[in-house]
Amino acid sequence: MKIPLISILILSGCLLNAAKTLEFYFIDVEEGSATLIVSPSGESLLVDTGSRGPDGRNVDRIIAATRSAGIQQIDYLLITHYQDDHYGAAPELVQRLPVLHFLDHGPSIEAGKDAKWKQYWQIGTNDRLYAAYSAARARGKYTLVKPGDRLPIKGIEVLVLAAAGEKISASLEGAGSPNTFCGSTGLRTEDRTEDGQSVGILVTFGKFRFIHLGDLTWNRSLRLFCPNNPVGTVDVYLSTHHGMSIAKETSEVRWGRSCCPEAEVYGLRPRVAILNCGENYHRLGTPRAWQVIRNSPGLEDFWQMHYQAQGGKDHNVPEQFIANLSTRDCAGHPIKLSAEPNGGFSVTNTRNGLTRRYRPR
Repeated sequence: MKIPLISILILSGCLLNAAKTLEFYFIDVEEGSATLIVSPSGESLLVDTGSRGPDGRNVDRIIAATRSAGIQQIDYLLITHYQDDHYGAAPELVQRLPVLHFLDHGPSIEAGKDAKWKQYWQIGTNDRLYAAYSAARARGKYTLVKPGDRLPIKGIEVLVLAAAGEKISASLEGAGSPNTFCGSTGLRTEDRTEDGQSVGILVTFGKFRFIHLGDLTWNRSLRLFCPNNPVGTVDVYLSTHHGMSIAKETSEVRWGRSCCPEAEVYGLRPRVAILNCGENYHRLGTPRAWQVIRNSPGLEDFWQMHYQAQGGKDHNVPEQFIANLSTRDCAGHPIKLSAEPNGGFSVTNTRNGLTRRYRPR
């Protein structure tokens, strides 16, 4: 039977649309975090911007990622929390690239006259940065997000799991089983900073699942994942709080701001983890969190944005899985991830071109 040409063209177009992937660019902002997500529909979500960096370096790297992704604007900019390494570049970014819609957890607890927590070195600095961000935010649409909200991005689901110290009230479909790792990871000193206010999201594309919890701190994480795990498992886990975690208490603030308890990491059971930390960013903690992530049941591969000087040979992955080997003359190589709706995905180290493919499970 002869098939009409118009039918062949329509079928080809459907297959082409079905083949589109969900793209992630983990941008090297060295001392912070910035993740560009481009949906199969072409809509973009940028999660954090990093600090401004020297001479606007981090905005340059974000714009380079948008060009690689073939997009002309940021449709949604989600700020997980108000600390310089996560939103310091936002005011300049808005000057150089259209940003249509801003998302955050609401007022900062570290800025303004009603700030609940400030350290002496932050007085004035946080206020100025938050004011600059607020002015930039006023140039576009704005939504205050809460746990349970879903972002209106076509082709994928972006669910808010945590925001402003609160968490989702009900387990997701197929999740909610008792978390067996809660008993071995008890509460620590309460965190009083913006880190604990972080917006955490789950991105779902068919069977593929990715989680980004910002800088969610120890106790906030335990309250999210214990006694039952409301999220279930994920395919890819971006290290929470840059992998900052310590094994014993050295000061109240550092203790409370630790991240990556076993109940979070092991409960999520990621197939792939990505450590988004600069070379010397958290000198006190990364080796402990690195080991927790590395020991996660079912982990197939661990990728790093940077070599960790404090980790040495025992707490760094093989060089082929590290995007940036040194901050000296650092080219800022991103890590790229492409996901398919069947749950399969690939990860590429843009420094050396290494690509690993992961079959649907």
